[in-house]
Amino acid sequence: MDHAAVLARYDRDLRRDARPDGPGARIERTAAVVRQIAPAHGWNGVLWSGLDGTDGTDGTAADAAIAEQIAYYGALGCPFEWKLYGHDVPADLGSRLLAAGFTPGPEETLMVAETAEVVALTAGAAPPEGVRVLRADDAAGVEFMVEVHEKVFGADGGGLRHRLLTRLAADPGSLVMVVALAGDEPVSAARLEPVPGTWFAGLWGGGTLEHWRGRGLYRTLLAHRARAAEARGHRFLQVDALPMSRRVLERLGFHALTGTTPYLYGG
Repeated sequence: MDHAAVLARYDRDLRRDARPDGPGARIERTAAVVRQIAPAHGWNGVLWSGLDGTDGTDGTAADAAIAEQIAYYGALGCPFEWKLYGHDVPADLGSRLLAAGFTPGPEETLMVAETAEVVALTAGAAPPEGVRVLRADDAAGVEFMVEVHEKVFGADGGGLRHRLLTRLAADPGSLVMVVALAGDEPVSAARLEPVPGTWFAGLWGGGTLEHWRGRGLYRTLLAHRARAAEARGHRFLQVDALPMSRRVLERLGFHALTGTTPYLYGG
């Protein structure tokens, strides 16, 4: 894999030329940023910034762009995120966001794999005895997804429920959701979000209940999603990985391209 070329394509397709990630959301482009504005429970934030670091050593353009976004989202009355990548410029943009009042979230790693390679590496993956894997493509499936999310991450799943149900109603084919059931209990869940017209399909929301980890469920759900991405013609799988997931993903064909940190303002 040519890491630089794939990262450049990612920046172009999923950041500079980003499209709305759900019903009712819109993308706006200014000279400085590409940002999304979303309805209730949607994601609001800056996807890409065109700050080339050539405005001198005082960072005037960067500080002005940051202030503009704070004012813009403030007028809308909603918190937002500036999604910062390790290769973004100027190099001290993260420090400038901190100085402006943003709060950094957990650092993650943007990882990408050839879909065909992941399909090959996960061939034969199967859940443990007594567990079955289902497509979660209806309201009942969404409830399974939310239940796993709340148990694994300890977070309220109301917003996730709203987003998934809204997308299923507006465009059922825009999501591939899978859940593992032990009897009637959902014990692992994950989703694939293909980006039409691009090389990429995103892996999101993967989680497994603690006492079911280490039994092959992650690999099994990844296999299902990789096959779905391949069937849709997506060359690459993309994921924002936390440190624990990164170690697993590296064994499954994923390559680290850059770091990414969500900087949060308001809320």
